Amino acid sequence: MESRAEAPLTLDTAPPRTLDFRALFALWANLGVSLIGFTSAATVLGERGHELGFTAAVTAIVAGTAIGTAMLAVAALVGARTGAPAMAVLRGLFGTRLSYLPTVLNILQCVGWGVYELTVIAWGAQTVSGTEGWRWLFVLLAGVLTTVLTIWPLGAIAVLRKYVAVAVGVAMVYFTVQFARHGVPDPGAGNWTGFLSATDAVIAVSVSFVPLAADYTRHARSSAKAFWGTFSGYTVAQVWCYVLGVMALLQSGGDPEKILSSFTGVAAGWAFLLVLVLRESDQSFANVYSTAMSIHNLWPKADRRVLTGGIGVLVTVLALQIKEFTDSYYGFLGLIGSVFVPLFAVLAVDYFLGAGRRGWDLSQGAPTRWVMLLPWAVGFAAYQFLAPSKIGGWWTGLWEDLQRAVHFTPQAWSSASLFSFLAAALVTLAVTKLERPEPTHPEV
Repeated sequence: MESRAEAPLTLDTAPPRTLDFRALFALWANLGVSLIGFTSAATVLGERGHELGFTAAVTAIVAGTAIGTAMLAVAALVGARTGAPAMAVLRGLFGTRLSYLPTVLNILQCVGWGVYELTVIAWGAQTVSGTEGWRWLFVLLAGVLTTVLTIWPLGAIAVLRKYVAVAVGVAMVYFTVQFARHGVPDPGAGNWTGFLSATDAVIAVSVSFVPLAADYTRHARSSAKAFWGTFSGYTVAQVWCYVLGVMALLQSGGDPEKILSSFTGVAAGWAFLLVLVLRESDQSFANVYSTAMSIHNLWPKADRRVLTGGIGVLVTVLALQIKEFTDSYYGFLGLIGSVFVPLFAVLAVDYFLGAGRRGWDLSQGAPTRWVMLLPWAVGFAAYQFLAPSKIGGWWTGLWEDLQRAVHFTPQAWSSASLFSFLAAALVTLAVTKLERPEPTHPEV
């Protein structure tokens, strides 16, 4: 009967511990491969005429994935130890009421990613079918499938482990062989300028899953399985996905809008691309399900099935309205990184070196810890100062004006992700030394 156990409907119900290493590896391997990952190769390769060399691009992919996935795996470990969803874990860091701030931000992030996923699924379906029409139908079908998966999340993960991961692996091998046979142009050969900004872009994609990880690893059988299943599955998959995306982008002349045509341009490519389009629904599933888990931190008694159903409808309706996202996508990635990279630094330092060592209070009455906003804000500001997110002229201009005021010019070594992480971690460490110890509470 244990294998049939499902995720609880409310926050105050203990989660079943059914996910072993293979299930977690398959889950994160599937999440590491995505159509958005292929198209995101443009954020690594750089602008046409100024491309990174192929070797530099692959190195950025490996380094960025390893760094970002290490953060993801630690977040997964914390979820396995506490048994709490990701946003409920933040009750220990900020207190219950203050944890609502990152919760709302994560809801916005997850909804945004969900819309992006349905958009790219429709794009992929149009490419496979060779039509520019029927977009609304593809979005609607993807939205329905996504919502159904969220009703039985642990069942969906079981399907990913048994069937989907194998099919995706076969498709990835096929495309890798075909692209290698056709050769890979290297217009930026020898160019390493922009290496760290490319690495930051890859880190941002991995880190976007950090505030979702515990939603799934709370069901892990052990913290070790949660850590290694997450790290190994996501690392292998994302590196492979991005490298394949770079190869496809180079073969499409560097045009992100034509990248999927590289997949259909090989023999029987449409059939294998169809596999990847269908499994893209696990990405939208993760975002819709984690939106519901985040809302549970706000309303613990709400029925998960009602939440996921409503969120699925919302994401589908938004995706029907939004047809393109390429221009805004890069700014979205930068903003995600600037919010969640330093947040993870604060969480990790406090959990392992601060109040977490005494036992975080994850109850509904967890007291507010206002001081923990300081290191998060410092890390966010450091990230934006080094790499302002291009989400609006006034926002970007604000940080660029500050750079000019202090006579700072971003250099090749000024990695926004790494420096913001370091800044937030150091301030958190200082805060943990000054903060008065609270009574030990059991983690629930």
